[in-house]
Amino acid sequence: MEIDYRLERPLKLHARLQVQGLTVLLGESGSGKTSLLRALAGLLRARGRPFADLAPERRRVGYLPQGYALVPHMTALENVALPLHGPSGRRTAGRWLERVELKHLAERRPHELSGGERQRVALARALALEPRLLLLDEPTSALDAATRETAVELIERIVREEGLPTLLVTHDPYVAARSRSLAVLEAGRVRQQGPPDEVFSRPATLGIARLVGFANVFSGKVAGREEGGVWIETQGLRVFAPTAAPPKAGSRVHWGIRPEEVMIVRPDRPLSAPLARNRLEVRVRRLIKKGLVYVVRVAGALELEVALPRHVQDRLRLAEGDLIEVALKPAYVHLFSSGDASS
Repeated sequence: MEIDYRLERPLKLHARLQVQGLTVLLGESGSGKTSLLRALAGLLRARGRPFADLAPERRRVGYLPQGYALVPHMTALENVALPLHGPSGRRTAGRWLERVELKHLAERRPHELSGGERQRVALARALALEPRLLLLDEPTSALDAATRETAVELIERIVREEGLPTLLVTHDPYVAARSRSLAVLEAGRVRQQGPPDEVFSRPATLGIARLVGFANVFSGKVAGREEGGVWIETQGLRVFAPTAAPPKAGSRVHWGIRPEEVMIVRPDRPLSAPLARNRLEVRVRRLIKKGLVYVVRVAGALELEVALPRHVQDRLRLAEGDLIEVALKPAYVHLFSSGDASS
């Protein structure tokens, strides 16, 4: 399903994207994600396709808002059945409560349910309408890590089984990485859409890069060209970056690499030729443990952030103050054009 919507209020927005299976729209807070969903549901005035000329009740859109909007004095079953009509409404509501694994809690009211259970009731209500399009507004924002994982798995399964176009908006890169297709909203429009791996590894702009976790972003000058890429000079260091459209020598550019893709050089393992060209000596400044991953901040010609799995740190036993070498594999160095830098 293609979505092409223009909003003037509460902010200017032009969103054009394809919704295929579980599609995630990623964007910073205040970028217009919720406004787009409300417009698609018919709750905000907008121009575009589909649905823009239809009243909300004729759109066949299932909408799960932030906060879930459950009626406090109604049971879970009654909340799911609320938008349904006719004698079959309660039977349909019961089937959807079973699909979200909550049939045993059908007679409980919202205050008797956990956050994850309330979210599933609201999801069942949105699905009970048999929508042509499902809209999910930050469905995991109020959930803890374990409940978030369960919620995402449930949404993935239902969307797959129903073949239902679903647009989920979030600012959480973890949820974005689980999508079939990822679109990124920046500066009032969708700037990039593609498979999550592609967007996370080759973001189109600096803003998107920072949104998807490029902690290492630098400016530099093109110092020379070579088959397959360019050499960039940054603070006295020359780094090779692959590109199919090399910028002119002397032009200013931005480049970056993800923390997960910075390699620590082991003295007992010689580097291959591509790795040997992008290496530098650095000193470990900080070691920060985040779950089973260490964030290592190092400084030399450049200041870099390195994500180190626990099993690697257990082997290397890095400590603050250690002098080490790191390598930036050219395949993981991403070059941004000057145009991207100003966007």
